[in-house]
Amino acid sequence: MRLVIVVLSALLPLSLCDGRDPFSWLFSRHSQGNYYGSLQADAPAGWCPEVCDCPPTFPVAMYCDGRGLTAMPEVPSHVKYLYLQNNAITAVPESTLVNATNLVWLMMHHNQLTSEGIGAKVFLKLERLERLYLQHNNLSSIPSNLPRSLRDLRVNHNRIEKVTPADMEGMDNLTILCLHDNAVTDMSMSLKALKSLTLLDVHGNKLTKVPEGLPEHLHQLYLDFNSIDSVPEGFLGQFTQLQYVRMSHNQLTDKGIPANTFNVTGLVELDLSFNKLERIPIVSNTLQHLYLQANQIKEFTLGSFCSFMNVTSFSKLLTLRLDGNEIAREDIPTESSQCLRMASTIEI
Repeated sequence: MRLVIVVLSALLPLSLCDGRDPFSWLFSRHSQGNYYGSLQADAPAGWCPEVCDCPPTFPVAMYCDGRGLTAMPEVPSHVKYLYLQNNAITAVPESTLVNATNLVWLMMHHNQLTSEGIGAKVFLKLERLERLYLQHNNLSSIPSNLPRSLRDLRVNHNRIEKVTPADMEGMDNLTILCLHDNAVTDMSMSLKALKSLTLLDVHGNKLTKVPEGLPEHLHQLYLDFNSIDSVPEGFLGQFTQLQYVRMSHNQLTDKGIPANTFNVTGLVELDLSFNKLERIPIVSNTLQHLYLQANQIKEFTLGSFCSFMNVTSFSKLLTLRLDGNEIAREDIPTESSQCLRMASTIEI
């Protein structure tokens, strides 16, 4: 059993919001090779605050991370990549970034920022900013007047309770939104205008229902570790590119899931583990990974995977987790070997 779980964990792709930062290669002073030539060509070397490091080989970057800073340093106008993570900064006054109009990345995660300490217009003139990392701070709301150029916003592990349409206004280019591990109870229709959003991670909040007006181009949707007990009719039918849905550790019941909710083509992974389901929901025969462990399922319904079977029609499931339910291996019908012929792991 332990070996199976270890193998399965490798099948679960981490959200970009978790694990090793996909852009961490740029944090290393020792990995700055010739590649940076293309990044620095249009930016001459210039003045740098003493407390920070501005490598001559990469003059558009300013490293101030892990320096014990409690206040923002002055930022020269030529800087594009600003690293201020792992400090004790509590505020970002509007005056501190007034000259930093060329910023593309601003990394301020793992500080002590509060919403009251961030100037109302501090980000407004950063018209080239693409990545803003504010995770692991003390924010109670999403900063106002974020630039429309933003593509990647990470505000997870804060104290945010509400997301309003005004917070996301004009964010047409945003593709990644990490809001997990906050205290969000209400998102109203705040995400409807995010036309480019492909990844939404709101796991570990206090949501009691699926957010309304989710963008149709979502590729990954993480709603696990909330208090959601039902999903709306046609919940997944609106999406054209959705492949990963995680709703584990909620309060989902059979009554709260309309028929054929998860019977949609395109899904690669569906995680409904640690809920209150008593039946296996009907899923598309193109689904590859289904996680239903730790529910209250009492019957192995083969029809949930295959409405009929022949040479060309069968389930594409590779992984099926049903352990921690009220069924045993002998409850699996003998004809399942035809329907689930591709499954490499069926855990009961």
